[in-house]
Amino acid sequence: MVVATKAIVLSSLKFGDSDLIVKCFTASSGLKSYLLRNILKSKKGKLKVSLFQPLTILEIEASHKNKGSLERIKEAKVYHSYQTLHTQIVKTSMTIFIAEILANTINEEAEDAHLFGFIKESLLWLDQSTRTSNFHILFLLKLSMYLGFYPDTDTEKKPYFNLMEGVFQDFNTGKYSERSQRTTKLKEFFGIDFDKSNDIKLTKNQRSDLLALLLQYYQLHLHGFKKPKSLVVLNQIFE
Repeated sequence: MVVATKAIVLSSLKFGDSDLIVKCFTASSGLKSYLLRNILKSKKGKLKVSLFQPLTILEIEASHKNKGSLERIKEAKVYHSYQTLHTQIVKTSMTIFIAEILANTINEEAEDAHLFGFIKESLLWLDQSTRTSNFHILFLLKLSMYLGFYPDTDTEKKPYFNLMEGVFQDFNTGKYSERSQRTTKLKEFFGIDFDKSNDIKLTKNQRSDLLALLLQYYQLHLHGFKKPKSLVVLNQIFE
């Protein structure tokens, strides 16, 4: 079946001497992996390696057999040409981090228009904004809503955050119950958009601690979730 759809590049992996395996989150079919033959050697082919940088938003025409095997991309073009995402070091580091998060959390071969729209609009905002130091914090928090484990904000006035249950409580109930500066800071991100996230003041240590809290939260709620390798670079960027 030939499908025309938007697709967000999550990762690309060299396969052999001349091929790439590219993982994309598509608007029509969820997560898909594509085998791009001879793309690393051919100069005359329609598909160029530059199209498949992390989080590039593409419009593709692809052949989907939907049998769990590698699919084929027939044509691809850039949906939106980023102005800063792949050229500014802070945004590039965030891009690699977010791409790794998405590759680690999205595993369904099924259409999810709301999740796709959220990721697309978030990336467009990041590309256009000049104040982005809290973007990855709010992105992770908002993403948890689409993945099904956003914290219960109806209980946010209570002091202890139970990471396992995703609720705030009046008392410490065990290992994953926490009352700290980072849980207090987390509450400041509830119910805001990316523009408002710029107004939240965080020191480099507070930002690092809050990010660690969210990654721990993800590990508790997503089986097999691994801490991103790009986290080290991201934390260095903000030092």
